[in-house]
Amino acid sequence: MKGTIAIEEAIIDPAGVEAHTFAQFQSLMRPGSDTSSGLTAHEQRLLDIHGDRLAQMDAHGVEYMLLSLTSPGAQGESDPSKARKLAQVANDYLSGEVKKNPKRFGALAALSMHNATDAANELRRAVTELGMFGGLVNDFQSRGSEGEEKVYFDTPEYDEFWKTVEELDVPIYFHPRYAIPQDLAKGTKYGDRKHLLGAGVQFHLDLSWHLYAVCSSGVLDRFPGVKIVAGHLGEGIPFNLWRATHWINHPFKRGHRPMKHDYSYYWTHNVFISTSGNFNTRGLKFCIEELGIDRCLFAIDTPYETVEEGQNWWKTVDLPEDQKDAVARRNAIRLFKLPLEE
Repeated sequence: MKGTIAIEEAIIDPAGVEAHTFAQFQSLMRPGSDTSSGLTAHEQRLLDIHGDRLAQMDAHGVEYMLLSLTSPGAQGESDPSKARKLAQVANDYLSGEVKKNPKRFGALAALSMHNATDAANELRRAVTELGMFGGLVNDFQSRGSEGEEKVYFDTPEYDEFWKTVEELDVPIYFHPRYAIPQDLAKGTKYGDRKHLLGAGVQFHLDLSWHLYAVCSSGVLDRFPGVKIVAGHLGEGIPFNLWRATHWINHPFKRGHRPMKHDYSYYWTHNVFISTSGNFNTRGLKFCIEELGIDRCLFAIDTPYETVEEGQNWWKTVDLPEDQKDAVARRNAIRLFKLPLEE
């Protein structure tokens, strides 16, 4: 079977369901719903790997999925020791599940990003001992007694982590997360406009800021081998890339910017994008033209989007056969070094 390879597909481990209930997101995902009931059906979809998920893959032509712990994962845990343990337990569980059917599933590692050493050590363990193909971070790391601090990964204190990423030669997938409670208080931009929360608006606005920050920080100059993946057609950045590059190259900015190159350089040398949850054919074609065919990969965003919907869209995409094969499978095999035939 040679079908599509989907690279941003979420799961949750049993320990994660118990320790990090989805009830806190119920009112955000489904306004007006009963928060006391949690997201039982959604939790079941995330827990399922070898049942209905695999059946849907078989039915609709998905050959292989790269699985990862659903957002916010370890980034939502503000206690460093608990976040480290959360990532370790999730990675052990997921690697065990992948071993049950390695021809159909692979995994990206959950990482506590409270400090660079913990993140680097867990990524190295996940890749070298557990057989994972990279890592995934859910935007910023929550920190502080009330989870009120947001820690981003563009500062020199994370150099040890990025050095390890480069040495292991594996990608890091940047994934969105919901706004923290402090940003939902009355009078805040999201607190008074909760309809903007989530995948439609808030996710790409918040995560694109983090991606711009990493690209402009000098991290990718110090570690030019780092590979970053941004889902949902690059969180909107490819469509703003000309303007962002134009202004960072402006004479009054150029002499003071912290990076050697401009945004277009990093997005054509270090960053890859996927189609997860953004089934826009014209948008994909634009990304291919803007970034290059080798930087665009297929993803569905299971179970937040259905396998059927993702595959039905993919069948309508009118790209040349070689380009379509590159996006559907070849680029993923090469980027993540997957044990699959091209």
